[in-house]
Amino acid sequence: MILSDSRILEEIEKGTIIIEPFKRECLGTNSYDVHLGKYLATYKSRVLDAKAHNEIEHFEIPKDGYVLYPGTLYLGVTVEYTETHGHVPFLEGKSSTGRLGIDIHATAGKGDVGFCNTWTLEISVAQPVKIYAGMPIGQLIYFVVEGKIETMYNSKGNAKYNNKTTRPVESMMWKNRF
Repeated sequence: MILSDSRILEEIEKGTIIIEPFKRECLGTNSYDVHLGKYLATYKSRVLDAKAHNEIEHFEIPKDGYVLYPGTLYLGVTVEYTETHGHVPFLEGKSSTGRLGIDIHATAGKGDVGFCNTWTLEISVAQPVKIYAGMPIGQLIYFVVEGKIETMYNSKGNAKYNNKTTRPVESMMWKNRF
């Protein structure tokens, strides 16, 4: 079950969903619009190694925009910091974003209950497209959780993305044992 606009507002009032900054005009019928932050990052190496710490370079999106090109994975970040203490958040691209040929996540569209942070975006494009800091980039939808949650994400000792940030975060796959 997906939360409606009125139910999202109820959960914000109860403190089980936190969105900062929150703007009422960004609340849709059953979603909340999020915006592209001012930082992007790209990997330093063109060949990535899942067992290695692949370093990234951050840069700020210029005020007059930045052109993204196919063949490069860009890491972006949402302006919005969110906390979800009783629901499963999903981040999806907006249809207007998709119609520009922009994908905002390769595979990581689901957050865990207890995720408290900005969202790192895994951005790729079908053709060159100019993007801007602050542009609408995606939407959060919230699903009801069935059953008691034993361990919230923000209380897991091995959670890899718990450090609060306003910049994109690189893959932490290298911290897994395999």
